[in-house]
Amino acid sequence: MDMIDTTTDLGKGMMSMYQKYDALRFSGYIQPQFQYAQSKGAASYAGGDFGPAVNNRFTLRRGRIRVDYERYNKVGMPVVQFAFQFDGTERGVFIRDFYGRFFETKFNLFSLAGGMFARPFGYEVNLSSADRETPERGRMSQILMKTERDLGAMLSFEPRVKNHPLAFLKIDVGAFNGQGLTGPTDFDSHKDIISRIGIKPRKIGHSGILLSGGVSVLYGGMEQFTNNIYRMGTVNGGPGMVVDSSKNNVGKIAPRHYYGADFQLKIPNGKGKGSTQFRAEYIRGQQTATAFTTETPGVIPVLPDGKLAPLYIRSFDGAYLYFIQNLGSDQHQVVVRYDWYDPNKKVKGTEIGRPGAGLTPADIRYNTLGFGYLYYANEHLKFTFYYDWVKNEHTLLPGYTEDLKDNIFTARMQFRF
Repeated sequence: MDMIDTTTDLGKGMMSMYQKYDALRFSGYIQPQFQYAQSKGAASYAGGDFGPAVNNRFTLRRGRIRVDYERYNKVGMPVVQFAFQFDGTERGVFIRDFYGRFFETKFNLFSLAGGMFARPFGYEVNLSSADRETPERGRMSQILMKTERDLGAMLSFEPRVKNHPLAFLKIDVGAFNGQGLTGPTDFDSHKDIISRIGIKPRKIGHSGILLSGGVSVLYGGMEQFTNNIYRMGTVNGGPGMVVDSSKNNVGKIAPRHYYGADFQLKIPNGKGKGSTQFRAEYIRGQQTATAFTTETPGVIPVLPDGKLAPLYIRSFDGAYLYFIQNLGSDQHQVVVRYDWYDPNKKVKGTEIGRPGAGLTPADIRYNTLGFGYLYYANEHLKFTFYYDWVKNEHTLLPGYTEDLKDNIFTARMQFRF
């Protein structure tokens, strides 16, 4: 800016623009990849299902452009932030983040955000896809928190003064529509209350080891527009779905209650040699969905004939465990992740598909073991080679009596600026 002559009208105009937009920052990344599936038409949570005649494909998994605008006061504390993020691929262009955030500057403790942003639940949901070591989040995270974002408002407690006695603590509490980006608009008046209490990375002694973690709660649900509500009970002497057709069901709230805990441990391997990391998260609760899926509905569920679809309430649990190890430097890294998602804890194996039980593929548990190698060529380029080994329960349902051939290999490049 030394070259600008601020005594001229042109110079004054350029200086005014600089002072206004010097807090504007552009960032983004693209992730072109090649995938090979174990069979044609494989159903997958590694970037979506394969076509009926396809077992290998090139895709642009993500193409993100993000714009951030931030303002600080005279003592360097944030005052306001705006964020806009778009995702463009061969499948179209979609919004991801669209929010504003205000910071109070009297105590430098609280902030208030409103708009479209990630739900404050757990660790993996809020870890950026550009930074995550695996190509995708686990099956449980994708099903329960599809697209991760939702429309709402959130109050946060996070001390911004370094020597504050609670500087290690971050608390988020928000109210959200519930369906996220899976539907065009909210279809009922009930809101999801989501909160996470997190401990920021803290050193253990003088070893340099960092430990962090948190607990999360999602307390929400959806209005029952139908009187037909299915829950687990006893059918023909065994576990099965039992319908409650009371007219009083209409207008009540079907539960969507999640409870989770997570932790992260990072052990340095030495200067320039990277680290060893362990991460884990466990979630359990109740999920309301439909007969053939446990994804949160984005619209009021209807049957092919136009009638309202019955709702299914299931008790679920799931978890993931990460092991991440650098290989002698920051450039080379291996990752192993095991995750499971059991959408219906009250039934298992060959109990699924038993005549009259009313159970479907949506009740099947999946376990996934993934392992891969990452090469960080520089700060702008990353290569990922990853294999998902997926195992499903053996049931009596046609097509699910043995393990499906749905293992996926992914080779990805990530360009980032």
